[in-house]
Amino acid sequence: MSWKLDSDRPIHKQLLEVLLTGIVSGTYPSGSKLPSVRDLAMEAGVNPNTMQRAFTELEQKGLVRTERTAGRFVTDDREKIERSRDAIATQQLTLFLDKMQQLGFQKKEIVSFVRSKIEEEKNE
Repeated sequence: MSWKLDSDRPIHKQLLEVLLTGIVSGTYPSGSKLPSVRDLAMEAGVNPNTMQRAFTELEQKGLVRTERTAGRFVTDDREKIERSRDAIATQQLTLFLDKMQQLGFQKKEIVSFVRSKIEEEKNE
């Protein structure tokens, strides 16, 4: 897992994003046991309390559940995971479209540009 953290934003929010990406991408599949807070905190190079804060937010979102003696698990609710994935994708797409329009691209140009880049990727 990539823990590229910067000092411009709250660390627990960045940890939350990394963990959430891991869940929606399938790195941590539905129903799977998550590594411990301490293990992940050590891996990320952060205080365990900061990592705990990120886990608390994931629990509040209903994406993680805690079983007292067994640890933390990703939700079995695949629809919830899919909705979270779609929400993240929509947010990223909105940011992309806003930036492209700031650069002077019209919507049709953006679509054409993206298509051409996808074609370039296919041909590599």
